[in-house]
Amino acid sequence: MTAYDYDLLVIGGGSGGVRAARVAAALGKRVAIAEEYRFGGTCVIRGCVPKKLFVYASQYSEFFEDAAGYGWNVEPASFEWSRLLANKNREIARLEGIYRRNVENSGATIFNSRAELVDRHTVRLVSEGRNVSADQILIATGGYPMPHPALPGHEHCITSNEVFDLKTLPESIMIGGGGYIAVEFANIFHGLGVKTTLVYRGTQILNHFDDDLRAGLHEAMTNKGIEIILHAVAEEVVRRKDGQLDVQLSNGEKRTVDQFMLAIGRIPNTQGLGLEAAGIKTSTTGAIEVDRFSRTNIDNIWAIGDVTNRVQLTPVAIHEAMCFIETAFKDNPTAPDHELIATAVFSQPEIGTVGLPEHEAAQKFEEIEIYRAAFRPMRNTLSGRDEKMLMKLIVDGASRKVVGAHIMGPDAGEMAQLLGIPLKSGVTKDDFDRTMAVHPTAAEELVTMYTPSYRVRSGKRID
Repeated sequence: MTAYDYDLLVIGGGSGGVRAARVAAALGKRVAIAEEYRFGGTCVIRGCVPKKLFVYASQYSEFFEDAAGYGWNVEPASFEWSRLLANKNREIARLEGIYRRNVENSGATIFNSRAELVDRHTVRLVSEGRNVSADQILIATGGYPMPHPALPGHEHCITSNEVFDLKTLPESIMIGGGGYIAVEFANIFHGLGVKTTLVYRGTQILNHFDDDLRAGLHEAMTNKGIEIILHAVAEEVVRRKDGQLDVQLSNGEKRTVDQFMLAIGRIPNTQGLGLEAAGIKTSTTGAIEVDRFSRTNIDNIWAIGDVTNRVQLTPVAIHEAMCFIETAFKDNPTAPDHELIATAVFSQPEIGTVGLPEHEAAQKFEEIEIYRAAFRPMRNTLSGRDEKMLMKLIVDGASRKVVGAHIMGPDAGEMAQLLGIPLKSGVTKDDFDRTMAVHPTAAEELVTMYTPSYRVRSGKRID
């Protein structure tokens, strides 16, 4: 039997890689993990966590406005960008330390180095100038924002990598893109008092989401004062002598802004990993190709998370890590379950969704029932805020199963997480109807919509 330095070597210290390393080490395996930057990956360092902190910060402008309706006199508020950054950095450093200590406490070896494959069992530790070997190798290097090199002046733009560390808060910003990252940051900057414009090539923001959510969020954002320009893209970005940017749009307009943020997608982080040397196949987008058990075409090399470009969500990478452990080290082949994944968009108002949007359900089932309610949540009554809440259930007419649940409004993400459990279990609309409401809550609307708003049969709406 060939002797290797380690039973498992993990490349990448994000959520998926750290989980796999920790659990494998707890099983008594000799484990090493290589990370060239900081532990925690995109989510902790420059993704989900700092973004949510920024979302919280940006919401206070509306909280202060709403307080008067509830009897509070709030002094004119002011915002200090540098203080938010300092506090954010302190929290991220704390979380990174936890990730690192958890790996150390598990008994795994940490290499603070870039790791590149030499062959199917050998990895080069670049900063240490030496090779190590492993029986099994797991690649969990994540992804990075698409830099759009074809855009003239792209070097003047920022992405989600740089946005968390801007030295000053811009007075104006344009964001290119219409996905969840783009709309989240549009709301963040607007909430912090920045003149914000979103430009997107599509017909509506948030492609692949339910159309009611897309239209509802668009309306809410524009009502707040966020400008959304559809059917257009940036064609050139020019840095002026005063430091501002002139952005030429495909619709003929030219806008001048302090910052232009690209949020047009993410790319698997596979460049320079030595995949060719190990014989690993990749897709045309650079994603590592894996089977349903996360195994590459090289049977001892595996890949999980965003680097595979399956579902780009942190909890999915963690789930894939646990399935990898079951398959590789417990003789229990387990494929990740990518069906019915609840997700949230931390826009303002927030979106939470699980299951099929209406247009997909209409294609899949002969007849569906749509239960839909739009109303002003109680928290907006005394404040005088007109913003509506939207709840929508999509039911297969034949089986009565709830195949989609979509919410826009306060705490929508929290509701989506809880709804994910019953939908995963095959809950029916009759189960919803038998459930008592919790009053007074916004969520009670989910169990009090007894009559369909309309039906869709053979793709055609029936009122």
